[in-house]
Amino acid sequence: MSRPVRLPAGPGQESVWDYPRPPAVEPSDELVEVHLGGEVVARTRSSLRVLETSHPPTYYLPQGAFVPGALVPVEGSTVCEWKGRAAYFDVVGGGRRAPRAAWHYPTPVAAYAVLAGHVAVMPGLVDACFVDGERVRPQEGGFYGGWITDRVVGPFKGGPGSWGW
Repeated sequence: MSRPVRLPAGPGQESVWDYPRPPAVEPSDELVEVHLGGEVVARTRSSLRVLETSHPPTYYLPQGAFVPGALVPVEGSTVCEWKGRAAYFDVVGGGRRAPRAAWHYPTPVAAYAVLAGHVAVMPGLVDACFVDGERVRPQEGGFYGGWITDRVVGPFKGGPGSWGW
């Protein structure tokens, strides 16, 4: 397996290779929207960005940013080595249902306690996600939920051959 070749960051951009490991969490006042079934099912200017080496940011929205009924808890969980045990939601809007398209950490480990009450969305499983009006491109692969915008450069983990980075 070859090591990835870092892309240069231009003015106003950041490289995911400058993000730390373990991940950092930073507040964002960018306008973040989630669309499903022709409706805006979530909107906020108070999100959190989780920044981890080689990953595009994952945006966590306050649970209250979702319209009533948009998040339906479902069975099953996964474990993140950094944040703890995640629980999942189906996202519902405009007569559509996106199975397991969102997750949260009901009781995150102490270092990530700020994530409690926040929900992340897999942009590839809903109609669209936007950051300050820019349509997000989903991170490759079905395991990570990164949000790729023109603000970030990679290469990004998630695609074929990147598992061992």
